[in-house]
This record gives sequence, C-alpha cells and structure tokens, in this order.
Amino acid sequence: MTPTPCSPSARTAYRRAEAEQFLTLYHEESGLPGLTARLVEVWDEVGRTGSYTLTSSELTYGARVAWRNSTRCVGRLPWRSLEVRDLRHVTRPDDVFTHLLAHLRAALNGGRIRPIISIFGPDVRIHNDQLLRYAGYRQPGGGVVGDPQNVPLTEHLRRLGWTGGPGTPWDVLPLAVEGRGGVRLFSLPEDATRQVPITHPEVPALGGLGLRWFALPVLSRMTLEVGGLSFPAAPFNGWYVQTEIAARNLADEERYNMLPAVARALGLDTARDRTLWRDRALVELNVAVLHSFDRAGVRIADHHAVTRQFVRFEEAEARAGRSVRGRWSWLIPPLSPATTPVWHRSYVDGDESPRFVPQPPAWEERQAGRCPLHG
Repeated sequence: MTPTPCSPSARTAYRRAEAEQFLTLYHEESGLPGLTARLVEVWDEVGRTGSYTLTSSELTYGARVAWRNSTRCVGRLPWRSLEVRDLRHVTRPDDVFTHLLAHLRAALNGGRIRPIISIFGPDVRIHNDQLLRYAGYRQPGGGVVGDPQNVPLTEHLRRLGWTGGPGTPWDVLPLAVEGRGGVRLFSLPEDATRQVPITHPEVPALGGLGLRWFALPVLSRMTLEVGGLSFPAAPFNGWYVQTEIAARNLADEERYNMLPAVARALGLDTARDRTLWRDRALVELNVAVLHSFDRAGVRIADHHAVTRQFVRFEEAEARAGRSVRGRWSWLIPPLSPATTPVWHRSYVDGDESPRFVPQPPAWEERQAGRCPLHG
C-alpha cells in the first residue's frame, strides 16, 4: 500500500531524505568525517520521534548556506561571515524580545553593521515582516499617512491592542511576537531603532523634506529550512544597498512617493515627463541616501559595488564547483541597471535547500488542508 503524502511514513521518509541530503553537503563541504555514523543516528531519531535535532554546528552551516542560496539577494559574497545565534531553547515571547533587542544592538555595531541571524524555537513566530517598520495609517479620504505597504500590518497590530503612535509618517511599529504564552506586543526602544536623517550634500531643501530611514534591515517573516526542518522565527540582517531605500522605499508611488517633492526641492520642471525630472530626482535621492549614511557612519552598499561583488561571488562559487542560481529581476538594481555587470548575465531561478521561505502574513488565513511536511 502506497503511503499518502501526509501520512506519518511519508513525513518520516521526507525527513530522512532531506536530512541525508543536507548532512552529506555539510560533511563534504566542511571536510568532516563521520557522515555514516551521523546518518544512522539521525535515522534512528526520526524513526523514534518523527523528527531529529541538528547540532549547533550543523544549524550554523545550514543558515549560512541558506544565505548563499538566496536567489533574490545580490549581496551573498560574505555568506561565510554570517553570525548564527542558536536560540532554539527560547520560546517565550518576553525572552524572544530580549534576544531581538540584543540582535538589533549587536548587528548595528555602532554603524559597522554585522550580518546576524537569530534562530528561535519552533513555537515562535514574529508577525512583522521586518523588525524595523514604519506604520501606515489609512485615512478617511483614502490616503495614507506613513508607509502604505504597512497598512495591513499596522491594522493587525491595532487589532492585537496597539493604540497607535503620534500619527506621523515615521511612527515605529511595535513587534508582535508569538510563542509559548500567546502573542505579545513590544515597543522598541530608541537605541534599537537607529534612523538616519536624509540630507543632500548640495541641496539643503532636500534635507528640509524630513526624510529618514532605518539604519538596519532585519527580515523576520521568513522560515529557515535546513535538512527538512523548519524554523519559522529566524530574523536575519545584512546591510542596505542605497537603492532599496532611495529607489524603492522612498520613491515608489505605492510607498512614500517622494520623487515629486524631491524634484521640487531640486527646482526641476515637473510639467512634462520629457524633462526626465523623475530620473534626475531619483539619482539625487540616491546621492542623498549614500551621503547621509556615510555622514552618520552607518555601513551601506551602492549598486555598483554590490553588483561587482556579486560577480566575485559567482567566480568563487565556480571555483568551488557550484553554480549560482538567481532571480535576475531582483539582482539588477532599480537604478541604472544597464551600467552594472549583472545586466548582461543570465541566471537559472529556483530554490535550493537550505533556504529561506516567505511566510504568509499572520492575519491571512492559512491554506486549508496544507500537508505539514515542513512543520
């Protein structure tokens, strides 16, 4: 009789196969002996319990390889330097929040940003897609104060009990942490939410717009999958590329839509598209973000340097006998992509394990009947 896809025997077979694939990779790339003995140990544990436990060293390598495999990330060159914090024993929301604050402070590192991942127990979930987000308040007339992208998250946090902030475009959202003991809301202290005021080196009027952005990007609603095991709370950070802030977050019409205001500050003719006022405003906004982060002493990449580094990453992977997968539309920058070396390259898309998998928002219903092989 063939086992059904969600039967215990199917889950056991899945875990054993995924464990063998990952542990073989780990031992081969690390040059470690003892693979056969480790597989026997894992298969026995899976047979007894339906699952198994990665060692801290295995988890560390799996998290680093998941970054190496991230098809949408152009900044993978330093994947080996990712600091992995094994916090699988931490499951209560209060304790999780304590470690999240430690993560934010350590990653910021006085501006010399360090890539860190904090991996919590399987019962933990962070409802925010990033640890640092601005609120988006829907207005009666249909507009939004703040970040329009975060309106659903803001309304979810309000339903959980958040009373809201002052109502500015830059209200920092609290964190919703789910774990043993339920869901708790936590306000972030100022020292964990460093923000960089955006000014221009030659146009004071641009600084008068009051723009800002967080110093640190920490993705927090991605499931880390390693060896058939899932870790739904594994927030991780690198550092920003300036185009993420200046060409998307602040510029997109569906986000802060600041290009018209920037153009006015620059004195550009916005009456006709043919003046290329959007393009000129976009370039100067990118100049402003780079200038502001440099002046604040906060690490940030530019799209030219990071794409050259990606080519070095490809070359290093080729020397190691590995091919690089990538999603081209994410690897090219949203500013002057044709001036970067990745523009003329092609990549095979598709996830490889270990990997990071996006989670559905907590406020959306989960798909009924989903087979929990990854649970």
